[in-house]
Amino acid sequence: MAALVNRRGSDDICSGGPLFSNLVDSSLLLSLTRNVDVYCPPRKRPRVTAPFIFGAGEKIANEKLQRSIDTLPDECLFEILRRLPGDKERSNSACVSKRWLMLLSSIRSSEIAQKKPSVESLKKPMADLNKDCAPDEHESENNGYLTRRLDAEEATDIRLASIALGTYSRGGLGKLFIRGSNSTRVTDVGLSAIARACPSLHVLSMWKVPLITDAGLSEIADGCPLLERLDLCQCPLISDKGLIAVARKCPNLMSLTIDSCSSIGNEGLQVIGRCCPKLKSVTIKDCLHVGDRGIASLVSSASSSLERLKLHTLKISDISLAVIGNYGKNVVELSLIGLQNVGEKGFWVMGNTLGLQKLRSITVTCCSKLTDRGLEAIAKGSPLLKHLSVHKCYYLSDDGLKDFAETARVLESLHLEDCNQITLMGVTALLACNSELKSLALVRCLGLKDLAFAPTLLPSRISLTSLTIRDCPGVTGASLQVVGRICSQLQKINLSGQAGVTDASLIQLIGSSEMGFVEVNLCGCVDLTDDLVTLLVKAHGSTLKMLNLNGCKKITDRSLLAVADGCSMLDDLDMSCCSVSDYGVAVLASARQLNLHVLSLSSCSKVTQKSVPFLGNMGKSMVGLNLQNCNLISTHAIVLLEEKLWWCDIIS
Repeated sequence: MAALVNRRGSDDICSGGPLFSNLVDSSLLLSLTRNVDVYCPPRKRPRVTAPFIFGAGEKIANEKLQRSIDTLPDECLFEILRRLPGDKERSNSACVSKRWLMLLSSIRSSEIAQKKPSVESLKKPMADLNKDCAPDEHESENNGYLTRRLDAEEATDIRLASIALGTYSRGGLGKLFIRGSNSTRVTDVGLSAIARACPSLHVLSMWKVPLITDAGLSEIADGCPLLERLDLCQCPLISDKGLIAVARKCPNLMSLTIDSCSSIGNEGLQVIGRCCPKLKSVTIKDCLHVGDRGIASLVSSASSSLERLKLHTLKISDISLAVIGNYGKNVVELSLIGLQNVGEKGFWVMGNTLGLQKLRSITVTCCSKLTDRGLEAIAKGSPLLKHLSVHKCYYLSDDGLKDFAETARVLESLHLEDCNQITLMGVTALLACNSELKSLALVRCLGLKDLAFAPTLLPSRISLTSLTIRDCPGVTGASLQVVGRICSQLQKINLSGQAGVTDASLIQLIGSSEMGFVEVNLCGCVDLTDDLVTLLVKAHGSTLKMLNLNGCKKITDRSLLAVADGCSMLDDLDMSCCSVSDYGVAVLASARQLNLHVLSLSSCSKVTQKSVPFLGNMGKSMVGLNLQNCNLISTHAIVLLEEKLWWCDIIS
């Protein structure tokens, strides 16, 4: 034992020995002397085993690994990140981890530390110093040029944080549209990132984001004082509190849409009216807690600037309509939809207060209490009214339409839908009183039926340029022949769903147009033939831009030949459910004067695989091609066509 202890030699654990070469560090070995319980003579290193040394080295190495910057608390890391010298460095740092990304996105633009001038720059003249110290143009001024849209799965807090950080140096985020779903996980965290980094935001539209609360909207109000448009749709956790925050801190608000927000009521609208003097457009839909108090206060407070007002499915009464009629002095466009608690008195008072002097367009839909008396009052109170649209108002009759026409002398557009008490007598009286009417649309008015005699009240010529008669089964050939005699200025005609229309009933209408038809929609006119299409192309081929023959089963390749030969301006052609074949498609594709943008051959059972090469040669102008239900064209052929027409949207 003594010999072993007293042994000296070069093979020991001295410097340069074989055992030392296996150790991690000589200083590590020395640091462990106090913890080793072995006997050793003075000035002699302890003799230890290799496994012990390796275990200790691994422990120390792990301790060193843990001493990284990520062990710092958020407060310290925040201070480091806000001092990064430029946008490139901030963007690169955001790629390190989600934690760094979220911390960087939480830094407000005002919290970013500015560069200090160097020693050399202090020696320069003051003018040069000011130039060098000025922040980068993109950093100091966000002009809000960029637009971002997030749909469904794309809408996450991480994505919003990335947008906030990435758009700061590129002109600033100006418009943000979030279209979520019930499973969307966007929260106040992501919205707060936008608020802190995007002070130039002026449009925020959120649809179906169930987790956003008043806190997130308040952050937007704090960080985005330039906000001009706010759309909130199906945001159940946003209440009056969030709306009030926007009203008080965003004085530039010009457009407000609140749709199906169950927590918003009258109080928020009252503050909006008082604090937003530039408000021009308001849409409120399906808000259960919004009543007369909110609408009346909003309209009366914002009367100096409000131009467009849309009220949809609200529990308001005649009081609101009376306030609109009295204070809506600058209202240009008014929509009243689904107001079941509004009666005849409300419409009468709204018109007779004579406050809607600038009103040019009004839409009344599903307001069952609108009567002839109310419609006449609207005409009297709105001397500049040019557009009237009435839907599902069942008490409106010919007498009301006649009285309205006698007063509304500058009316240019009339749309009547599901008004079953209106007959052709009322329509002819309207045309007789107002020869300046430009557009007339009659949709699903079951009271419209051909007259047994020709009306004597009609003028010889009227200036109607657009006529729509859709899904009115009582209107057939006789009425259209009368239209052909008096409507020489027609350019747009829509007869979709008029199954009783024949070639003979349209001949006079086609021949009477002096201006030339631009749009012709004959969808569902099942009795029309190639003879009519040939006549139409011959008369109006040089002006025709849109032709819809969807469902005209008697139309064949002969019509396509006429179109290919005579139409030079056509850019939208719908031949769905027609009896066209590969030959007609080939002829159409070979017409060099055609520059079709949209072609529909949906459900054309005679179009086969042979048409694919011809469709591929349609040209660069094609942006839309519909081949749905063309069962004789294989999936492989569609793929090849998509590769060739890569710029075209092909539906199959």
